[in-house]
Amino acid sequence: MRPVIRWGIAVALVGAAVFWVVTIPGDISEEEVAGLTGDAARGEGLFWAAGCANCHAAPGAEGEARLVLAGGQKFPSPFGTFLAPNISPSEQGIGGWSLRELARAMKQGVGRGGEHLFPAFPYNSYDMAEMQDVADIHAYLQTLPADATPSQPHEVGFPFNIRRSLGGWKLLFMREGWKVEGDLTEEQTRGRYLVEAMAHCGECHTPRNALGGWTGDWLAGAPSPDGKGNIPNITPGGLDWSEGDIAEYLKSGFTPEFDTAGGEMAVVVESTAKLTDEDRAAIAAYLKVVPAITN
Repeated sequence: MRPVIRWGIAVALVGAAVFWVVTIPGDISEEEVAGLTGDAARGEGLFWAAGCANCHAAPGAEGEARLVLAGGQKFPSPFGTFLAPNISPSEQGIGGWSLRELARAMKQGVGRGGEHLFPAFPYNSYDMAEMQDVADIHAYLQTLPADATPSQPHEVGFPFNIRRSLGGWKLLFMREGWKVEGDLTEEQTRGRYLVEAMAHCGECHTPRNALGGWTGDWLAGAPSPDGKGNIPNITPGGLDWSEGDIAEYLKSGFTPEFDTAGGEMAVVVESTAKLTDEDRAAIAAYLKVVPAITN
């Protein structure tokens, strides 16, 4: 065998070994959840803030049926179509999941079997969630109706269906720290937590690069993942509503121009309408201090 071939094989093996090591799925230690007891009553508010029903309720579910988290909604994207899984407290859902397993999924993007989850699940935002809040959501999820509908596989083709490669995606694009820093008021800080972590607004309102990672234009609007239309810029450079206008929109779905929320945002408003007035006001206060981007 020629030396150049031997060197090529050696480099390839070393590269494969490095890739395997750096893409090992993350974990949550027992110490991180030790002593935490979830409060289901508090978890209910966090459940609506996190928009769990928006994705995991069955297609077309309305009213109380939105609390049956049977999954099945489809979310088209340039990488394939993702199907929301069953997260009801059943054997087909997450009924047997421990707090540690839910925290690992939400904050590390790792499934119960140790596999990387696709970032269509917004763990890149939930990663900033406080562990106590995860515990409270976990407690509330256990109180919801169980449903035996099996989760459906994602419709994602090669090479995007290689789960291990998502470890590389995380190395490149998982966030580090808050997007908006500085001297924030208590209300603005609360709003930042809701927008950046719980409500994961950036997942839709921030543009992405060719690999699906966020660009630097935080909340500046983006093409809709299904290729139909655009998601608006909600920085002060694109949204000139007052704080009161924003809070009212999140409560009623009505805009200052007497229009109403439509499409996926109408579903989001069904959740934000269940927040407290104080939390909606905090979201509005935060959005007014986000760096303005005009496009």
